[in-house]
Amino acid sequence: MANKALFHYQNGSVVSNKHVFGRPRSSAASQRKPISMPLLCGMMLFCLGMLSLFTGQMASNLDRYSQRFMKQSLFNLDENNRGPIDIWKSEYAKYFYGCSVRSATFPDAISEQSSNGYLLIAASGGLNQQRTGISDAVVVARILNATLVVPELDHNSYWKDDSDFVNIFDVDWFISYLAKDVTVVKRVPDKFMRSMEKPPYTMRVPRKSAPEYYLDQVLPILKRRHVLQLTKFDYRLANNIDEDLQKLRCRANFHALRFTEPIQALGQKLVMKMRQMANHFMAVHLRLEPDMLAFSGCYIGGGDKERYELREIRKRWETLPDIDAVGERRRGKCPLTPHEVGLMLRALGFENDTYIYVASGEIYGGEETLEPLKDLFPNFYTKEILANDDLKPFLPFSSCLAAIDYIVCDESDVFVTNNNGNMAKILAGRRYMGHKRTIRPNARRLSPLLMERDHMDWDTFAQKVKAVQRGFMGEPDEMRAGRGEFHEYPYSCICEKPASDIIAAGNNGGGDGDHHQSQQFKENEGLRKRSNEEEEPVLGAKEDKDVFPD
Repeated sequence: MANKALFHYQNGSVVSNKHVFGRPRSSAASQRKPISMPLLCGMMLFCLGMLSLFTGQMASNLDRYSQRFMKQSLFNLDENNRGPIDIWKSEYAKYFYGCSVRSATFPDAISEQSSNGYLLIAASGGLNQQRTGISDAVVVARILNATLVVPELDHNSYWKDDSDFVNIFDVDWFISYLAKDVTVVKRVPDKFMRSMEKPPYTMRVPRKSAPEYYLDQVLPILKRRHVLQLTKFDYRLANNIDEDLQKLRCRANFHALRFTEPIQALGQKLVMKMRQMANHFMAVHLRLEPDMLAFSGCYIGGGDKERYELREIRKRWETLPDIDAVGERRRGKCPLTPHEVGLMLRALGFENDTYIYVASGEIYGGEETLEPLKDLFPNFYTKEILANDDLKPFLPFSSCLAAIDYIVCDESDVFVTNNNGNMAKILAGRRYMGHKRTIRPNARRLSPLLMERDHMDWDTFAQKVKAVQRGFMGEPDEMRAGRGEFHEYPYSCICEKPASDIIAAGNNGGGDGDHHQSQQFKENEGLRKRSNEEEEPVLGAKEDKDVFPD
């Protein structure tokens, strides 16, 4: 930045002076008139003014970025560092922390009596899609100065789950936790409903609507009708909004939405069972249910029978276009098969004695599809295996089952996603606030590599997998703020410890290692953010089909 400021200074003074001193030479150059004293004094004053202006700008820039410069001056950085990845935890997690606490300038919630009316929300989709809608609804209620009625869950989606909010989430905790941010009630008072001349007004807002849309288009209706219902409420709020509202999003999603005691108790029981068997365990979200596979237009190698079955399921969505399944897989648009997930994890360094918990609904192809993953990781567990009869009360309710999986995945040491779905996004976001490692397959580069795996030996394959996965291993500042869904990377709610704290920790026993790791993280941040464009190392392929792990 100092160089940049100096560059501006040179452009501002040297170049401008060039117009004074650097006129084109002429044959009469030797006959130039001498410069008068007043003109010389004026030019000197002009130069001094420019110097003062630009050095002031430089000082401002230096002050603005002093924290960044101080960090960069502490350590000797190596931008091309490509050391081994710690597969179980990030070395840099200790330098970051969750920070979703409301600011001192964020006003308290308006009372029910003083609000602009009651806001009803009809969520949409599966559990985690509805979760994003609920947390966004809290923010919208705040924008509108409305009283939020406990949201209504979707009973008509593919999963046909009749669960209500109170069956999944602790409703009293939800209301009390958000009390200072938004007034939430369980229902519109009967007395108020009886006094209404018309039923509640119903509308659907466009996706990713900005706060201004709600103020311009929704608020007048709410004030006029007093009770307003927003339907199919999923991803109806813009991704980039005011930072105080972003923090409210985090509080709603990651703190206010707490599961009911029976769900929480069973989830923690499964976590305890995994912990009793191993010091570390990994959770894998396969997301290979028939509906998801059909919607994606992908196939996993089941032949004509699979193609027919998935094509029939796909007919449920009339607007879906025909897709070239092979082309989609080569372009990384398809989820990895369980076998491919297992190969990726083994290539990254997870041994076959690793304990894994597989979170999923009904896997297309059942045990036959899962068998290759079980061969690679024999210590294979699911909620059905661990819970036994304790799971029976929840079996009719897909949202309850998804909530149990959510708890175990959240508590795992490493979480592996296989599809950029809602559960993967929310868990990744929550774990960023943790911070714990989340591995996202770089499918765009992994898929063609997996398709060519029979033409290279295992060591070559493993090296290539490690290379393409850099930047997809869940480092604390791996993603770019403002890109993707906020729920996946809640950048406003992730804070970095000040350089002074890092220095103090080093002086109190953290040692040079902590300094080096913090600075190494800073340098490698750029490398990780460029991971999609990273050059793949040229490694010699060999014809050796029998050395892959079995």
